[in-house]
Amino acid sequence: MPMKKNFFPEIERQSLDFIKRFQEMGLRKMLAYFQARSPYYSVLFKRQKIDVAKIKTLEDLQHIPVTTKELLQQYNEAFLCVPKSSIADYMTTSGTLSEPTVFAVTDYDLERLAYNEALSFTCAQGKSGDIYQLMTTLDKRFMAGLAYFMGIRKMGATIIRVGNGIPELQWDTIQRLCPDTIICVPSFIPKIVQYAVEHGIDYRNTSVKRAVCIGENIRNCDFSLNLLGQKIKDSWDIQLFSTYASTEMSATFCECEVGQGGHHHPELIICELLDDQDNVVSEGETGELTITTLGVRGMPLLRFKTGDICRFHYEPCRCGRKTMRISPIIGRKNQMIKLKGTTLYPSSIFEVLDRADYIEDYVVELRSNEIGTDEVAVIIACEQQDDETVKDLKDRFRAKLRVAPLVEFEDIEKIRQIKYPETKRKPVPLLDKRSCPTPYQKDENKA
Repeated sequence: MPMKKNFFPEIERQSLDFIKRFQEMGLRKMLAYFQARSPYYSVLFKRQKIDVAKIKTLEDLQHIPVTTKELLQQYNEAFLCVPKSSIADYMTTSGTLSEPTVFAVTDYDLERLAYNEALSFTCAQGKSGDIYQLMTTLDKRFMAGLAYFMGIRKMGATIIRVGNGIPELQWDTIQRLCPDTIICVPSFIPKIVQYAVEHGIDYRNTSVKRAVCIGENIRNCDFSLNLLGQKIKDSWDIQLFSTYASTEMSATFCECEVGQGGHHHPELIICELLDDQDNVVSEGETGELTITTLGVRGMPLLRFKTGDICRFHYEPCRCGRKTMRISPIIGRKNQMIKLKGTTLYPSSIFEVLDRADYIEDYVVELRSNEIGTDEVAVIIACEQQDDETVKDLKDRFRAKLRVAPLVEFEDIEKIRQIKYPETKRKPVPLLDKRSCPTPYQKDENKA
């Protein structure tokens, strides 16, 4: 895959039929690479009697078993397609829901990551000469921070590596170096706005014109701003761009200026949406995002199930791109909750809690009750800890979700210790303590 200087490549302007044929050529090359270089997939093909030469179309992918996170963790080194002497960097997933997974990349993979981010930042109106302030870490084996750095430099823009947290340092940097774009977890933006208000900083008249938002949704499924996105926009009228990515994908879906979903970069990744039986869903339906990486040399993945539920949109975008776009992530498959007959995802619970102004902070705990069904407890910190608060909050839940969880009170410091552990790169607002939230099913797919 050539690492071009054109970060709005012609393939993204082509018809969906042309893009499909283009991806099928890439798929055939990757299947030959898997067969020749991957200990895991070469054994899988042999055991399942799969002739990769007969896998010619995207539809033919359905003849190959899926790869799960559990398999990637259990047989991690078997997914490595290069000798260890060719590994340039070891990274790990964030491990928000399970143990972090090791991911090894080559020099070529690092260059591919840079190209991916240059595509994405260009999609988000970036260009050579822009100045980006990076409010995420470059250390702790974090792929994204390094990818952002390399992609911005590849695009010919400037980057200021501030790191996460420390509002005082963020504002000092903005005032000294005048970045036009910040890259951060969107829930951090209200915190730096609050700091600016408390310290008399005229934040509305700084150099910052846009924010590339990572790790959290800022939009509803109809692409309108959700509560967090609207809260940011109401207080600081900068342009917001939503992104979605994961370490395993080695690719990013980033919004353009139209804000109608994250654009697919077809030279980097093949995407499917699967139902619970691993069948491709009908167009317009939601399913689990399942990906096949193109051009990855260190640890490429074939039909990897991300665990994220979303929808694909195929209408051409007003930005000129004709690629598929993904919706905001609706939820994670293993976080689906069945509460008193109602199916929920944690994001809907978080939204109710975020709208209760009297709540200082919270965590949500999923449990199994004595008869083995799901139970949800919202553990909150607030000034007024009494029956009236419980009643108000449960009424809010019933009005929005038709069901109400348990409500429990806790000290603010205790909640923050739970929600912001030092070992994690992201906040952990959800604790899944169900007796078997993600059962590992042994199956014949394992190599």
